[in-house]
Amino acid sequence: MDFRRDRVFLLGPETYPPNEPMFMSRLIQLSQTIDGVIDRLGKGISWLIVLTIAVGLYNVTMRYFGRFIGVSLSSNALIELQWYLFSIMFCLGFAYILKHGSNVRVDFLYSHWSIKHRAWVDLVGTVFFLIPFCILGLWVSWGPILQSWGYLPDGSWGTWEISSDANGLPRAPIKTMLIVAFGTLLIQSLSQTIKYLAIVQGYTQVADRMEQDAETAHLE
Repeated sequence: MDFRRDRVFLLGPETYPPNEPMFMSRLIQLSQTIDGVIDRLGKGISWLIVLTIAVGLYNVTMRYFGRFIGVSLSSNALIELQWYLFSIMFCLGFAYILKHGSNVRVDFLYSHWSIKHRAWVDLVGTVFFLIPFCILGLWVSWGPILQSWGYLPDGSWGTWEISSDANGLPRAPIKTMLIVAFGTLLIQSLSQTIKYLAIVQGYTQVADRMEQDAETAHLE
C-alpha cells in the first residue's frame, strides 16, 4: 500500500522534502507489521479468557463437591493457575488496548480537538511519558526477575522461586510476564509514535485506520 498517494500536502510541494515520503511510508509499513503482531496476540488472549473461566469454574465446583463427598478435588496449584492466567491476560492486554485506543482519556477535552491536535498531544505523551515508562519498567523488573529464576549475587544460579503455599506453582515464569508486558507495550508505543507522526504530517489514511481500530475494539 502506497501511503504517499493519500498524503495531504500541508506545506506545499516546493517545501516538501523529496525523500521524506518514501521514508515515512516504510515507517508506516513497520507500524502495520507491529500492529498485526499485537492484534494476533490480542486475539490469542480471548482463548486465555475461556481457559481462566473454565479453571475458575472447576475450582469453585470441585471445592464444594469435594466437601460433599469428603475428597479434596482442588489444589493450591489450580487456584494459583487461575490468577496466573488472569495476570497473563492483564499483562498481554496492555499493548492491544493501546493499539485500539481503549485506554482511559480525559475525553471532555480530547474529543473536541481536531485530529491533528489530538495526534500532537498523543505524540508528546507517548514519546516523553509512555516510552520512558516502559523502559524504566523493563530496567526495574529485570533484576528481581533474574533473582526469581535463581540468579545469585555471585553470578551463579540457584533454584528458582517457588510459591510459599503447599503444592503451589513456580513464581519465576509469571514474574517474567512483566518483561513481556513492558516489552510489548514499548513496541506498540513505537508503532503509535509512527502513526501520530504520520497524522501530524498529513497522512489522513492513517488517522482513518486508527479510528477504525477504535471502533473495532468497541464492537469486540
